[in-house]
Amino acid sequence: MTENRLEPAKALIVSYLGEQEYQVVWQKMQDYTNQRNADTPDVLWLVEHPAVYTQGQAGKPEHLIHANEIPVVKTDRGGQITYHGPGQLVAYPLLDLKRLGIGVRDLVTLIENSVIDLLKEYGITSVAKPDAPGVYVDGKKIASLGLRVRRGCSFHGVAINVDMDLSPFRGINPCGYAGLEMTDIRREIPEGVSVPAYDEIKAKYSQVLANLLKLTLDNEGL
Repeated sequence: MTENRLEPAKALIVSYLGEQEYQVVWQKMQDYTNQRNADTPDVLWLVEHPAVYTQGQAGKPEHLIHANEIPVVKTDRGGQITYHGPGQLVAYPLLDLKRLGIGVRDLVTLIENSVIDLLKEYGITSVAKPDAPGVYVDGKKIASLGLRVRRGCSFHGVAINVDMDLSPFRGINPCGYAGLEMTDIRREIPEGVSVPAYDEIKAKYSQVLANLLKLTLDNEGL
């Protein structure tokens, strides 16, 4: 760590990974978590994945209702099946929960609130549901959440629908809920409000999450 860098316990280091295959980033998350020690920084990885369905570790195969050319990856996060694809911002907060003094339920609530605060910036009113993790706008889901905690440290995260083709969601019961309608920021933004650029949303979300974690945002990357 250089002299000018913040102490690991006080900083959230954000890295923009661009578009990367889901399996590649999943392996990187596992490696980062497995190699952590008390001095390892908390990081936020922001990424866009090519089209893929991901199935949580307790996921039921019947929630894939229409098989198609989109691959299905069985993963080790919580939750059921969801879809990742172009136009979606996937945020992976890799955090030392013990050091932050928060529990898993606290982290779920904090991540949901980070999306709610982000959407509020664009005039979109959204809510979380206690019985169905994620963020919703008028009953439609705009962000899906699935986490894993190992040795007191979190990985996986939240997928925020920004401006995307939502039709692949019709091939699944999203997050295990039959008939759940999906939406995105472009579709929900109030009339007369400009659709924000993807890069703007990345930057704004990073700051919102850092604020809720009470960490200083560090954009220098890893």
